[in-house]
Amino acid sequence: MVNELQAATAEGRKGKYWAGWVMSGLVIAFLLMDSVMKLLALPVVTETGGALGFQGADIARELGVVLLTCTVLYIFPRTAVLGAILLTGFLGGAVATHVRVGTHSSRMFYSAFIWACCFGADFYSIRLELCQPKPPPVR
Repeated sequence: MVNELQAATAEGRKGKYWAGWVMSGLVIAFLLMDSVMKLLALPVVTETGGALGFQGADIARELGVVLLTCTVLYIFPRTAVLGAILLTGFLGGAVATHVRVGTHSSRMFYSAFIWACCFGADFYSIRLELCQPKPPPVR
């Protein structure tokens, strides 16, 4: 009975583990793509940024550096919490900018969706578990 319960728990944890990494991987891929686009100051970035009040390629590059830093911190399990907190601030600022300008609400959806994925799939029990040292086995 105990072995069956442990096996079921292990299978459930395994599924959550991979679900968490898949969700994190999608978020990381999107944020890396976004930061690279900002660092390159592509025309679509500068045009969209200008409409939101962020004029020029220099501001786009600065935002790219900030986003890349937050994303890199989020990638590594030891700094994932700090990265998630900084990404929360960054994405909250994106939503606040869209609210201030009065742009269509579907654009705000992307920031909220990325934030939800950052904390989805039981973030604290999956990613933070990797940060904690494993106790020695009891004999």
